[in-house]
Amino acid sequence: MILQSKIAELAAASTADIEKILDDAIIKSGKAGCRRAIESLSCPIKAMFADLIGVQASLVDRLTEIGLALSGETRVERLLEMIVDEARVLTKADAGTLYIVDKDSRKLNFSILQNDTMKVRMGGSSGNEISLPPVPLYSAGNKPNKSNVSSYCALTGETVNIADVYEADGFDFTGPRKYDAATGYRSKSMLVLALKNHEQDIIGVLQLLNAVGDNGEIIEFSDNIVDIVGSLASQAAIALTNTQLIQGLKDLLYSVIQSIAAAIDAKSPYTNGHIERVVTLTMMIADKVNLTTEGIYADVEFAEDELEELKLAAWMHDVGKISIPEHVVDKSTKLETIFDRCELVDVRFRLIFETIKNKQLEETIAAMAVGADAEQISKIEMHYAVKMERAEDDRQFILSCNVPKEFMSDERIARVEEIAARTYESGGETFNWLTEDEVKNLCIRKGTLTAEERKVIESHAQITLEMLNRLPFPKRLSRVPEYASGHHEKLDGSGYPKGLTEKELPLQARIMAVADIFEALTAKDRPYKEPMKLAQAIKILGFMVKDRHIDPDVCSLFIESGLYMEYAKRELDPSQFEE
Repeated sequence: MILQSKIAELAAASTADIEKILDDAIIKSGKAGCRRAIESLSCPIKAMFADLIGVQASLVDRLTEIGLALSGETRVERLLEMIVDEARVLTKADAGTLYIVDKDSRKLNFSILQNDTMKVRMGGSSGNEISLPPVPLYSAGNKPNKSNVSSYCALTGETVNIADVYEADGFDFTGPRKYDAATGYRSKSMLVLALKNHEQDIIGVLQLLNAVGDNGEIIEFSDNIVDIVGSLASQAAIALTNTQLIQGLKDLLYSVIQSIAAAIDAKSPYTNGHIERVVTLTMMIADKVNLTTEGIYADVEFAEDELEELKLAAWMHDVGKISIPEHVVDKSTKLETIFDRCELVDVRFRLIFETIKNKQLEETIAAMAVGADAEQISKIEMHYAVKMERAEDDRQFILSCNVPKEFMSDERIARVEEIAARTYESGGETFNWLTEDEVKNLCIRKGTLTAEERKVIESHAQITLEMLNRLPFPKRLSRVPEYASGHHEKLDGSGYPKGLTEKELPLQARIMAVADIFEALTAKDRPYKEPMKLAQAIKILGFMVKDRHIDPDVCSLFIESGLYMEYAKRELDPSQFEE
């Protein structure tokens, strides 16, 4: 029996060794097994062993609890703080420092610094930055820095337990002595351990200072407690590695998403920066919702995960545009496809001018052949001069229709159709002045897109939904596809891609809709419009509220809180401001 052999060891053991033997017995036999085995002992011995086992078992329980707590913490700053806190509680250390190994710079960076006597808490979630310089692992000549106890531990992985740093040999304690001289503190006992990950790489160093005894005096860290803190260091290293891996995956996800967003923006020189500005506006509104203590949003507060979910959705809201042809996304004039076809129309009008001149010349020659006088020749010239003037006026009109500055009224559309119906001859064939497709595009009443092109543009929301639904978002980010694809939905159900109604539309999508629209209205880099005045953009938001296209409460919060002006001062051109 394991425990029986341990009891035999205990009988011959010194007091200092008893706790180690009991530790091993508890680990191998468990608390219940230990308790059963000591029942055969005499009462005084039984009581002594039971007490010792109880103490050791409570430490094992505490380590288990700490391990669970560490593994459940996903915030790196808080995790690092917990490691030092728990190590100090277990060892009754007055102070503690945690260093993180920076492989690139080959240095130990201060991460957490605590000292109860000096009332110091720096790093982690304390909000107090550590200004101390990092500890170099190697000297200028690439020689390992083993004179500093923390760098020695980081380089060798060996645990260092020192009773009094003022009397220790082999290490340079100039730093602690200077600190003591400056603060009046007395650094004495020190325990330094390496934190190793699953690959046995040293990722950090835990340094504990001044173990406090029962009477308040500074004592040496006992060998028994060294083993316990070593167990904590192993758990801490695993938890830290996992947290770093999770953070690394999160950073990678954001990098990929931001790269995709940059690629989408880069497709068009006119929308470059749109996505980033929508992210900024979206998070400004969401943060304001969280700060609101009165009104409809008084009881609404986005949790940290919800804010991250919304931010990711904002970054990805236009990802579907990656499949939209650039000449549709960037269509700045009505006749634009891969190039602006107004150039072809202009060349055609020049050809029409030449045919008019040729007709004039033919008619003049024919008149002169039959003996026409100067007055008759002059009439021919006047007739064709009028035709040329009218054709030039028509050319200018058609070119003006190509630029979407003026609304296409019924009268303007009728004139385009009348011009298009005229014919000219070239190479023995007869052609209309304008093609059917040119007429269709020139008669777009507002903007530059035909109904078919608008559907192509609108399809980006559905494509966004389909693309994001294929990604394995974790549970806490599961609604990213829904929010990202919902920024074109409207309260009255006339939006896309799903035609959601007011009851079906989540607040996050409503916030993104206001952010996306305001950015698009005020953007100073759009090819199809001049930068809109800020006042006009606010009016349009008001019209959209009345039409039940955007959420009135989100819009009111955005305007009345002054968020719109805060953004405008940072992003808009001075010419867009009015008194």
